[in-house]
Amino acid sequence: MFKISVGNYSACVERGSLPPMYAEYRERAALSEEFDVRNAENEHCFVSVSNCNDWPKLVVAQTFSPSDAGFDPGLLLALEEKTLFIGAGIRLLAYRLDPPRRLWEDTCDTGFWNWSQHGEYVLMAAELEFAAWRSNGEKLWTTFVEPPWDFQVFGDKVHLDVMGHKSSFGIKDGPKRA
Repeated sequence: MFKISVGNYSACVERGSLPPMYAEYRERAALSEEFDVRNAENEHCFVSVSNCNDWPKLVVAQTFSPSDAGFDPGLLLALEEKTLFIGAGIRLLAYRLDPPRRLWEDTCDTGFWNWSQHGEYVLMAAELEFAAWRSNGEKLWTTFVEPPWDFQVFGDKVHLDVMGHKSSFGIKDGPKRA
């Protein structure tokens, strides 16, 4: 298990199995959620968030697929909004932390890659999807992409390269629809 501290929060993250104290974490958490944890065919992902050294206030356990190399679970904590974004397999989740509550559950196309934050915006990269939310969890846009693809953000502009086709657009508004 890894413990990551950001501001007043500590997140514990484990991939592959549920921690030995899982039952205790669930019992003490203000909000505990499970997604398909009894599915023995898929890999487990555990995330808990607490204030510093307290017991977790939020516990999320799930199995996920795909889980091959490159499809690692990830989380992003948007401190200013106290919002936690979790991606694992094709499942995307967002939680408000104070008080803990789920904001939404969504899916991404083919498999989650990573989160990144740029000011008040959170970007999600997946195998075949690129999407944006405000740091409070409000979804702004999504677009289809296919590998090889990447992006860079400069100020309020996103520069997207999908298989050599380059475009640029405002981070808030997303790419223009054809």
